[in-house]
Amino acid sequence: MTAPLAPPPGRQGPGPLPGALVEALDLVLARRAAGVFPGERRAAGRGEGTELAQVRPYQVGDDVRRLDPAASARTGVPHVRDQVPERTLTTWILLDVSASMAFGTGPRLKSDVAEGVVEVVGRLAVRRAGRVALLTCGAPVTRLLPPRGGRRALVALRRAVAQGVAPDGTPPPADALAAALRRMGRVTRGAGLVVVVSDFREGAPHDPELAGHGPKPEWARALRALAGRHDVLAVEVVDPREGELPDAGHLVLVDPETGRRFEADTASATLRRRFAGAELARRDALASELRRAGARHVELPTDGDWLRALGRGLR
Repeated sequence: MTAPLAPPPGRQGPGPLPGALVEALDLVLARRAAGVFPGERRAAGRGEGTELAQVRPYQVGDDVRRLDPAASARTGVPHVRDQVPERTLTTWILLDVSASMAFGTGPRLKSDVAEGVVEVVGRLAVRRAGRVALLTCGAPVTRLLPPRGGRRALVALRRAVAQGVAPDGTPPPADALAAALRRMGRVTRGAGLVVVVSDFREGAPHDPELAGHGPKPEWARALRALAGRHDVLAVEVVDPREGELPDAGHLVLVDPETGRRFEADTASATLRRRFAGAELARRDALASELRRAGARHVELPTDGDWLRALGRGLR
C-alpha cells in the first residue's frame, strides 16, 4: 500500500535561516497581523493585562494584589485597578502537500521552500504567548494540528512537515484547496493570521491556450470568506521552469499529480512562446484572484533567497 506522504527524492531542505533575518521578520509579520504585542489586542470584558480599564472602589472578593496605592491614599477608600485582558494571536498555516510541490529545478524543491516558510512562521507565531496551528491539503489524507504554543507546537510542526508530500501519480482530492479553506473557516475562532503556503496550481488547465481564461477556481470564494475575518497571507512557491521552457529538444513530460505523459518539442520557438504566454496569463489571473479576495500575495522562488523574498514581500 502506498504511503499517503513521503519525503520527495532530491530533498535539500530550506537551507540556512539566519537569525538576523528571522528577527527582522518578527516585527514585520507581527504588524501585518494587526499587532501581537501585549496590550495591543483587546478582548471582551476585564481581566489581567497591561492596559488600564478603570480604577474602582474595592469590593469583597477582589484580588488584593490589584489594590491601587495612589488612589487608595488619595481617597481614603481602598481602590483596585481593572485591566483590559490581552488576547494572544493564533496563526493558522494551510500547507499544500500535493505531488506538484515536489517539483524543483533550482537548488531546492518547492516543498523545501514551503518547509522553511512553515518553520519561520511557526517560530514567529509562538512568540509573546502566541499559538500556531497547521492544516494540510492536496493529499488523500489531511492532517490538522490544533492551536498550541511553546516548543511543543514547533516540534509538532516539524514532524508534520517532515512526512513529506504526496508521491508522484497521486491525484489530489477534487477542489482540495477550497475544501481546506472552508474547513479552516469552520474551525477558527476569533480573528487571527492565516498563512496559505502553496503553488496554487490546482485545477490548472492542460491546454496552454486556456490558461488564465477558464472559470474562477473554487478556492477563490472560500479564501474571500476567510479573509473577511482574518488577516490572510498567500505564499506562492514558484520554480523558474514553470514560467518558461528551455530549448532542450524533444521531451517527454509527466504530470506529477495525474501521471499523464506529454510530448513536447522544446526546440520550437512557437511552443516556447505559447507556453510562456499561457503561464504569464495564469499568474496574472492568480494575482488578480488573490487581490480580490483581500489576501496579501508573496512569491517565493526555488532558485533564490526565499527568506529575503519573504521579507521584501511583507514590507
